[in-house]
Amino acid sequence: MSNDLPVRPDTPCVAVCSTTFDEICRGCGRSVVEVAHWVAMTADQKEVVWQRILAQGYPRRNT
Repeated sequence: MSNDLPVRPDTPCVAVCSTTFDEICRGCGRSVVEVAHWVAMTADQKEVVWQRILAQGYPRRNT
């Protein structure tokens, strides 16, 4: 899978960090655990997260 992964930014972070109401960041759509472990995740693991958050309409700016 890794060889055919799309080119993505290093992180989905958009500097709109808020998990006030639940465990999902309002800016990037990642869970608190995903944010905390992002740097240690493999490219395949990150791609799974990317696909989910993009399908959910993230990353979002100013929302």
